[in-house]
Amino acid sequence: MQSEIAQYYQRGGEATRLDAGHGRWEFLRTWDLLGRILPAGPLSILDVGGATGVYAGPLAAAGHEVHVVDPMPEHVAASAALPGVTAAAGDARALAEPDASRDVVLLFGPLYHLVDRADRVTAWREAARVVRPGGLVLAATINRYTSLLDGYAKGFVRDPGFAAILTTTLATGVHRNLSGDGRWFTTAYFHRPDELPGEVEEAGLTLERRAAIEGPLWMMPDLAQILADGERTAQAMALLRAVEGEPHLWGASSHLLTVASRPA
Repeated sequence: MQSEIAQYYQRGGEATRLDAGHGRWEFLRTWDLLGRILPAGPLSILDVGGATGVYAGPLAAAGHEVHVVDPMPEHVAASAALPGVTAAAGDARALAEPDASRDVVLLFGPLYHLVDRADRVTAWREAARVVRPGGLVLAATINRYTSLLDGYAKGFVRDPGFAAILTTTLATGVHRNLSGDGRWFTTAYFHRPDELPGEVEEAGLTLERRAAIEGPLWMMPDLAQILADGERTAQAMALLRAVEGEPHLWGASSHLLTVASRPA
C-alpha cells in the first residue's frame, strides 16, 4: 500500500465516515442493495478491504459467517472485535483463502486503491478464485466524475492544489493526492462505468448488474435533513431503487456497485 494511502487511513476516519451525511446515505443504499442481492443465508462471506467492519458487523448479526481481510492493522483489530466477525491482514491481489471456499466476496475498497488496471484485474481474479461456482462477487468503485462534483459542492476547486489533481483525474482516472491535505481523498482510481465489464470479463466472471449506490442525492445540501426524517428517507430510497440501474445516471453517483458471478 502506498504510504499516502496508509497515512490517510491511519487518521481513523473510516470508523465514523459512514455515520452521517453523504457517508450515511452511502451506507444505507449499500445495505439496501445487499439485502436485495444476496441470496438466502446463512452465507460464508469474505469482506476484502472491509476496513473497520462497517458491513461485516451487520452481516454477521444477520447470521452470516464473515471474515474481513484488510491491509491496515488498525482496521483488522477493529473488525476482529465485532461479534461474529473474524479478520486478518492481507492483500486483495493475493488472498490467503482456499479456492472456491466462499459464497460471496465483497470488494468494497480494494479496486479504488489499485491505480494500475493489471492490479485491479488481479484482485477481481483472486475474488473469482475464492468464490464458489455460482457465487457472487460484489465490488464498489468510485465514479470518474466524483471529485469534480465534490470539488464544486465543497468549494475545493478554488484551491490550485486540488484543481491540479482534478485535471489529471478527469483525463486518466488517477486521483493522486501526494499533498497530505486530509480534506481531499487519498490516491485512488476513479472508474468510468463502462470500464467495469472489461475487468469483470478478464477475471473470468459473468457480469450480472451494475447499480448506482448514492445516485445524485449525495450532493444535496439538505441531505442531513432528509436522513433525519424517516418519511423523506423512505421516499428517497424508493426513488433511488427505481433508477439505480439507469446508465444515464451512473456518472452522477459517487459510487457504483458491480455484481458479478462465477460461472457454475
